[in-house]
Amino acid sequence: PEKLATALARLLAEARTVNADQLFKRARRVRDVLDEAGIAAREKAVYDDRSLRFWRLHTGQVRMVGLFAPEDGEYLMNTYDAITSPRRGGVRFVDKEQAAWAKRVQDDPRSTEQLTADAFLALMKLGVKADPKRIAGGRSPAVRMVTIRPTGTAPTDAAPTEAPSPTADAAANPETAAPALQPGVIEGTAVTVSAETLERNRCDTGILDVTFDDHGHGVDLGREQRTFSPSQRVALSLRDGGCRWPGCDRPPSWTETHHIHHWKDDTGQTNLDHGILLCRADHLRLHNEHWRITRDDTGQYWLTPPPGLDPDQKPVLLTSKNAILRDDD
Repeated sequence: PEKLATALARLLAEARTVNADQLFKRARRVRDVLDEAGIAAREKAVYDDRSLRFWRLHTGQVRMVGLFAPEDGEYLMNTYDAITSPRRGGVRFVDKEQAAWAKRVQDDPRSTEQLTADAFLALMKLGVKADPKRIAGGRSPAVRMVTIRPTGTAPTDAAPTEAPSPTADAAANPETAAPALQPGVIEGTAVTVSAETLERNRCDTGILDVTFDDHGHGVDLGREQRTFSPSQRVALSLRDGGCRWPGCDRPPSWTETHHIHHWKDDTGQTNLDHGILLCRADHLRLHNEHWRITRDDTGQYWLTPPPGLDPDQKPVLLTSKNAILRDDD
């Protein structure tokens, strides 16, 4: 009782000079000094309260709410600060490379919340890819997308006898021209996804696809055989050195593999020369804004902007980010 009375008297005296938050912290510190044996019990209590919950909204969006112990939460906060500090008044970098990174973060068109969400998802994918057996029990998480193809439509991944211009062929034979890729649905939900999203997701691993005709008969099953193998990913990582999009500095571990000839439209093959590494943000941009990547006879890759962004559609050379294999060296 004497120790409690002494501590209380001191806190009451300090209360005249500090605010409520400061007084709370000092009271908690005094408590820990007086009850050192209870520190471990309190640590266990807040650790046992940890939780992370997910649920799907009627829009198909997924909401996440979590609660973490102070030690783990501080790690998350430090990660958040490292990713978003240039947006939130963080330190001014003196190193040229770090300053350039901070400038890119500041100029990124995404909001701070969007940057945080994209980074969290990228870190989740990195963890699963790094050690899938430990984290996911060997079962790689995948999203299955279902598409409906009209009855009587020839599979668009069947090799054509020749390669006429798609526009000219459609104009000459409007009745036999292959229909545009139809919207799909995420299996197990009522969420419709665009043709651009289907096209982008077929490029990389982690996405399965099932196509049915309009009678419900399976037409095309399993896209895992169309994805790049781990050894091919290693080769692409060495060749590209990261995301090839101009000005992007994402390393290979943050990238997805893009087929420059899409499976559905161009009967693309999973060959190294048909693949190129793009980070998720630039992969989304390419498909949603309809940019196009081509490879010339010398093995160089070119990025052609859509006419809405560049009426002249002047191609931009995509150089390797690997300093040893850089195209312009």
